[in-house]
Amino acid sequence: MHNTDSTVIGFIGTGVMGKSMAGHLLDAGYHLVIYSRTKEKANVIFTIVGYPVDVEEVYFGENGLIPHGREGSYLIDMTTSAPSLAVKIYEEAKRRGIQSIDAPVSGGDVGAKEAKLSIMVGGEKEAFEVVSPLLQLLGTNIVYQGKPGAGQHTKMCNQIAIASNMIGVCEAVIYAEKAGLDPETVLKSITTGAAGSWSLSNLAPRMLKGNFEPGFYIKHFIKDMKIALDEAERMDMPVPGLALAKSLYEQLAENGEEDSGTQALYKYWKN
Repeated sequence: MHNTDSTVIGFIGTGVMGKSMAGHLLDAGYHLVIYSRTKEKANVIFTIVGYPVDVEEVYFGENGLIPHGREGSYLIDMTTSAPSLAVKIYEEAKRRGIQSIDAPVSGGDVGAKEAKLSIMVGGEKEAFEVVSPLLQLLGTNIVYQGKPGAGQHTKMCNQIAIASNMIGVCEAVIYAEKAGLDPETVLKSITTGAAGSWSLSNLAPRMLKGNFEPGFYIKHFIKDMKIALDEAERMDMPVPGLALAKSLYEQLAENGEEDSGTQALYKYWKN
């Protein structure tokens, strides 16, 4: 995958994160086809869309990548989606001589812009090794997690950890304000200590500035939490922290905040 002259990359989904990610591939000198769903010429296709239903459409729809994909192609789905769907894509692709990899990402708009995403990969090890040079153009923490669906399961772990953490971040900021402290000064103390987290460092400052633009949409986070809850139920695992976070975010969505960034959870206490 180092040959930028002969490798043509398809990229479906140029939203908040996909736009920056596609740009990094272009900057590296690869030929890039944006939004094209006829893939006869492309041998590597990235997808990062919204919901599992969108993944279904892109992969199995009338103009889908599976029915129209070229034998020997590599499909890399970076959407956060259901692990079972990742397995289905892998199995159907393999029947057609196509390699499929589930590679969801974490790092939000900042990670996408700076090519510092964390990429969690499931699929055949050999396929991962082939496309690894491309993934390295998009992220700095690329870990092969195992069999098809393993990348999506890992992303669920990521989202579960974030869900409860976001509640803690918001409550800490609100507490600081209620106690009459300067919350920005408080952050200087607590972001580098045991309480430190990506959300505390990157999203708490946005809350304080009143910046609720999406680095990651609330509506997509709710989708992720639903997937995680379904998977946990399938494994007979209670997830009370995740359930609470989902209920709070759903209240925000009902109040018209579904297109805000996840840091808008702050408004739950302010409204």
